[in-house]
Amino acid sequence: MQAVNAVARDPAGLLARRAASPYKPCPTCQSFPEHSSMDFAQARLNMVEGQLRPNGVVDPRVIGAMLSLPRENCLPPDLRARAYLDTEVPVAAGRWLMAPMVLARLVQAAEPRASDRALVVAAGAGFGAALMSRLVGHVVALEAPERLDALRAGLEALGATVDVVGGPVAEGWPAEAPYDVILIEGGVEHVPEAVLAQLAEGGRLVTVETTGQPGVLGRAVRWVQVAGVATRLELFDAGTPLLPEFRRPRRFIF
Repeated sequence: MQAVNAVARDPAGLLARRAASPYKPCPTCQSFPEHSSMDFAQARLNMVEGQLRPNGVVDPRVIGAMLSLPRENCLPPDLRARAYLDTEVPVAAGRWLMAPMVLARLVQAAEPRASDRALVVAAGAGFGAALMSRLVGHVVALEAPERLDALRAGLEALGATVDVVGGPVAEGWPAEAPYDVILIEGGVEHVPEAVLAQLAEGGRLVTVETTGQPGVLGRAVRWVQVAGVATRLELFDAGTPLLPEFRRPRRFIF
């Protein structure tokens, strides 16, 4: 009996791609239509192996937290299939679920420790705050007052327990400062001095600095507070959208 080469039977690699896909075939037609279910646990694993590890995310605590958190739970049903794509997902006007690779690299760069206190600014759907809660001792999640209900719902869906506070996000939350880690969960044109001043000695702030211009990448950055002086380090390119509260004030020339 002559052996048949599996590659010859599947010259386009369709079977291999289907086997690795987080989507499961429709039980009726065995095809992959829009009404197919999705294996989110497999999608999380694919995200880690295909996006995080190849881009330098090696901290086992960060990887473990990303694997354990169901990102899809903080999205509406019609957007859940996008939860693990290598891109931002809009969750409200001026808020996005950050791309997994960008968020994981930022959090890794912040070097979170179990004893740290962290502030997550513009916490949106709650994923960044939930992620940080797996890595540090205490998390404060800051959002605009009108967004707090959505933030609390997202945190509950992720099973995360953090302090939720409301106020102008560009001012940080000085009431509980200083913080060992500050994550601004979105792009900024600049980091306000008032927020940098809330870092503890040796504290780290991470975010993406961007102009918000279409097609222009921003730069992920880490600020470190040493002896009362914040020093800036550029990390990597990122296409994270600009948070509207962090636009530079425009100057008018007459």
